[in-house]
Amino acid sequence: MKKFLNSILPNSIWIILRNIKFIFDKLILTFFGSNNFLSSVYYTFFSNEFSREHNAVIKGKVEYIKSLKVIYNSSAFLRRNIHRIEKGLIMKPRRSVFGEKYIIETVKTLKLAIEQNKIDKEEMKWALDVLEQYFICNEETETILKAKSLFLDLNSSKSNNIKYVPFTYKSNLNNQLSYRDLKDLFLKRKSVRWYEPKKVPYELIVKAIEIAKLAPSACNRLPYSFYVSESKKSAVQIAKCAGGTSGWADNIPCIIAVIGDLSAYQGESNRHLIYIDSSLATMQLILALETLGLSSCAINWPDRKDSDKKINKFLNLEKHQRPIMLLSVGYPCVNGGIPYSKKKSNDILIKKV
Repeated sequence: MKKFLNSILPNSIWIILRNIKFIFDKLILTFFGSNNFLSSVYYTFFSNEFSREHNAVIKGKVEYIKSLKVIYNSSAFLRRNIHRIEKGLIMKPRRSVFGEKYIIETVKTLKLAIEQNKIDKEEMKWALDVLEQYFICNEETETILKAKSLFLDLNSSKSNNIKYVPFTYKSNLNNQLSYRDLKDLFLKRKSVRWYEPKKVPYELIVKAIEIAKLAPSACNRLPYSFYVSESKKSAVQIAKCAGGTSGWADNIPCIIAVIGDLSAYQGESNRHLIYIDSSLATMQLILALETLGLSSCAINWPDRKDSDKKINKFLNLEKHQRPIMLLSVGYPCVNGGIPYSKKKSNDILIKKV
């Protein structure tokens, strides 16, 4: 219908119609945006744009509850609590007793993970080492003694002699990186859309992800995965699921889909962390790729039903998994154009408070 109207209506009429729609939208949105209740009414009866997110958050909560009883390669609950204990261990001054409210359930979850024998060995060792340190440092209250008894009964073995426990900043002093070196790396990084017809070695992607996962993550949950496609055919198909790739998708040799996992959280208040944590990791991934001679371009993922449906089917995603962005990767074509993309000035970006 829209194509038919485009063919019969002159451009001047379309401009008038767009202006009328703009005025109407402004009035409607101003009214419904005046308070939280009316905003909820609007998104209940006049727009379903948030319906997929609502469903994904609920599905994530369901999966989180399931994960408390069936633990696979990682436990969001265990990771969060072990990190909470780590923070307690580094407090100045450190309290003589801390973590009593959740220490028993933490040890029980670790016991369950060991019994089910599917949890990642490195994650298990981190939990064992931190808990061992915890019981050394805490006064032995009735609750802590009960938890310690459960801990000492665990049937587990550690993979190496390195302790995965908190440390002091002093050990970082020999790893100094100059501002100039870091700025040079950032200036070298560009959003590259044109690549050489050359296969990207998978082992280089893995090396870059080793750097990416060192990014900060709330309670060290790392609520994301990197879906890597080395096949040019599938890379192009995945790239075309997103917006903004028209005209250059066909030359992408490799693509990484960054996927958030809402099953890492038990409540709605943390639903945005999949976007925050995965974006922090992806920026480090981009810079790591640059040091390996690979260029990349972060591809925006618009929250659209058709786009979500395509990529969910292509990657076989669960309902609680949300696409965050795509990242095209390849060896840069030296004659390929790059947008200048002048950044905002510091006067605009920096607000003193």
